[in-house]
Amino acid sequence: MARIPVTKTPKVYVGGQFIRSESGRVFPIQKKLSPKGQPSLLANIPQCTRKDLRNAVEAAAKAGPDWAKRTPYNRGQILYRLGEMLESRSA
Repeated sequence: MARIPVTKTPKVYVGGQFIRSESGRVFPIQKKLSPKGQPSLLANIPQCTRKDLRNAVEAAAKAGPDWAKRTPYNRGQILYRLGEMLESRSA
């Protein structure tokens, strides 16, 4: 039985939650896999609106004081772990 391709809706991480962009539009990111130059879809990046951006800036402003209260060692641990998670998904 053949699988039906399902397009996932890309979401934006704002204020600790994954939300859909208000516009519902995406930027398709393509890469060339073969020397023949045949493009393939790498990712769909959500196209955010001004309201989405404003919400993200407000959420970041609220998170700033809590982040500043953490010790430099703890902030380093968090960033290092984030880097490990991104590296594990690089393939």
